[in-house]
Amino acid sequence: MPTSTSAINAKPLVRLVGVEKKLGRQKVLRGVDLEIRQGERMVIIGRSGGGKSVLLKHIIALMQPDAGEVWFRDKDLAQLNEEQLVPIRKETGMLFQNGALFDSLSVGENVAFPLREKGGVSEAEIQAEVERALKIVDLPKQENKWPSELSGGMRKRVALARAAIAKPALMLYDEPTSGLDPVVADSINKLMVRLGEELNMTSVIVTHDMVSAREVGDRIAMLHEGRIYCVDDPKVVLESEDPIVKRFVNGISDASDAIF
Repeated sequence: MPTSTSAINAKPLVRLVGVEKKLGRQKVLRGVDLEIRQGERMVIIGRSGGGKSVLLKHIIALMQPDAGEVWFRDKDLAQLNEEQLVPIRKETGMLFQNGALFDSLSVGENVAFPLREKGGVSEAEIQAEVERALKIVDLPKQENKWPSELSGGMRKRVALARAAIAKPALMLYDEPTSGLDPVVADSINKLMVRLGEELNMTSVIVTHDMVSAREVGDRIAMLHEGRIYCVDDPKVVLESEDPIVKRFVNGISDASDAIF
């Protein structure tokens, strides 16, 4: 999917500059530099355990870097206290791997949760927004169902509606198509693109799904050994002859990956 002209020319919404993070004895991030442009869909790929989810947590300031800077617009998140981070986090939505729905709440109550937490919105407005959000994810009139009644793909759709209902400037996706069959995964890919376009959101998508990376991304960044190894158009990255990139995107192990 080609990069839109607006995304190419847009200023960065998020900038990571020399970000380092150590967890225990392991240095997970070793100097990450990355700019995420306003309105683009940035896909992040890389080996399991390589720090992709840790990177997402830095973007939303759930983690603070040991070194380096994480900027959201004109604010360095490391310089803000918890109170100052609240309005920035309200501009950010996140879709977790398992959807993370509240099993004790109905579909409608799950989707409405961010607006009720935000406050200042009437019940009539909340119901209208819930209806709108469920229509966007192709689940109209499902407000009264329970999460236990939903398939895996439907749970992801409800989680998407909940994450998007407050119309965040930035949406983070952690393995959005994990555990889904190819047809359902394709529907989630199309929804991510539609949400980004209809709500003018910037999206960051962590995935191991190369089909999803090609379909969704305006650009792909590969995280390798704690640094951004490459950033480019999906076609360039996914058809790269660089041995490290080629092995990863084609799922080819080398001798160091052998398990005995």
